Amino acid sequence: MAQYLVQVAYTTQAVATLVSNPQDRLAIVAKAAKKLGGKLNNGWLTFGDFDTAVVVTFPDNVAAAAFSLALGAGGACKSVHTTPLLTVEEGLAAMKAAGTAGYQPPIA
Repeated sequence: MAQYLVQVAYTTQAVATLVSNPQDRLAIVAKAAKKLGGKLNNGWLTFGDFDTAVVVTFPDNVAAAAFSLALGAGGACKSVHTTPLLTVEEGLAAMKAAGTAGYQPPIA
């Protein structure tokens, strides 16, 4: 199963709601991931461009996309950014495969 980093930026209304009524959203996020065949591995509150980050495992890209779409469709997120995560071994295999691709960059 593949792992994904999902980063969420809340709307100002969602932030205001969380400030007036603090709540741990991980159980709700975990339940949504599980319904799509996935698993929440861990989650964090963050600051900067995103307000939260979770690492989730899904059986495929379709399930990961469905998860991201469900988060975005809820109305509390102004941005949902999903990044597939490769293991070091997968990254090395990709590097080796890239070396055999035969791609030629444009020449000036």
